[in-house]
Amino acid sequence: MGSTFANATLLFYPQGDARRRQIALWYFTSLMLLWILGLGHWVLGFEQAWAHPAVSVGTAIAVQMLLEWVDARAKGRPPRFAGGWANFLNFLPPAIIPGMALSMLLFPGEAVLPLAFAAAFAMASKVLFRAPVAPGVTQHIFNPSNIAVVVTLVLFHEVVGLTPPYQFTENVSGLWDWGVPLFVLASGIFLHALFTGRLPLVAAWIVGFLLQGQIRAWAFDIPPLVPILPMTSAAFIIFTLYMIPDPATTPLKRERQILFGLAVAAVYGLLQALHVVYGLFFALVIVCGLRGLFLWLRQLTLLLRQRPLRAV
Repeated sequence: MGSTFANATLLFYPQGDARRRQIALWYFTSLMLLWILGLGHWVLGFEQAWAHPAVSVGTAIAVQMLLEWVDARAKGRPPRFAGGWANFLNFLPPAIIPGMALSMLLFPGEAVLPLAFAAAFAMASKVLFRAPVAPGVTQHIFNPSNIAVVVTLVLFHEVVGLTPPYQFTENVSGLWDWGVPLFVLASGIFLHALFTGRLPLVAAWIVGFLLQGQIRAWAFDIPPLVPILPMTSAAFIIFTLYMIPDPATTPLKRERQILFGLAVAAVYGLLQALHVVYGLFFALVIVCGLRGLFLWLRQLTLLLRQRPLRAV
C-alpha cells in the first residue's frame, strides 16, 4: 500500500490550514500574472522579452513535475499532479510564482538560458536545502526565488543583472506614480493579514530597516534620509511584502517572526557598510541559512538528549 504526501508547509500557516495555503497561493499567482503579464509588459514598461516569463515558468513547472515524480516513485505514492484536473492545477502555483518572479527580477538581456537555470535551481533548492521542523519532517529553508536570484547573479555576473527599478513605473506618471506602489502595498497587506499571518515579520523588517539606516547615517556621517530612500520604490515594497515573508521559509510564532525580520535588516545594514551589492537578496539568503543551521542544531541536541549514556 502506497504512502500519502504530507505537506510540511502547512506547519507554517496559521492553524495549519490547508485552505488558507491554497487561497494564498492562487491569490499570489493571480497577482503575479496580472502584475507581470497584464500590467508589466503592456502598461508599466517592463523591459524583458515575452520569452523570458515563458521560459522561466515553463522550466519551473517541468522541473517541479520531474522532482515530484521521482519523489512519488521513491515513496510509493501517486504524484500530487495526478488524479484529475483539480490536482494538476493546484500543483502549479508553487512553480508559477518563482518562475514569474525570476522573469521579473532578473535581466539577462537577450539570453534565456540563465533564466532557465535560475528557474531550475529555484525548484531544486526545495529538495537540496532542507532542515527538520518536526519529528520526521523536513522543510526547505530558502525562498526559492531569492536563492535562485543570488546564485544566478553570482554565476552569471557577466551577463545577468537585476532589472532596473524604474521599469515598475516607467510608463506611468502623475497619480499613477503613487497608485502602483499603493496597489502592491494594499494587496500584500491583505494577503498576509488574512492568510499567512506574517504582518509581524513585515513590521519588524521595516522597523529594522529604518534603524539600520539611521545607524549607518550616524556612523558614516551621511544625511539621515539617504539610507532609507530605497523604501520609496515599488521594488522595495515588492521585496518587503512578497519576498521576505514567504510562509514556507519563515517562522510562524510572532516573536520569532520579529527576530527574523530584524535579523534580515541587520545583515542588510552590515552588507551595505561593506559595499556588497544586491544586499537585500544576500541578507535574506544569509538569515535563512542561519535559521536552517539553527534547526539542524536543535535537532542534533534533541537526538543527543534522547541517546542513552554508555558506561565508560
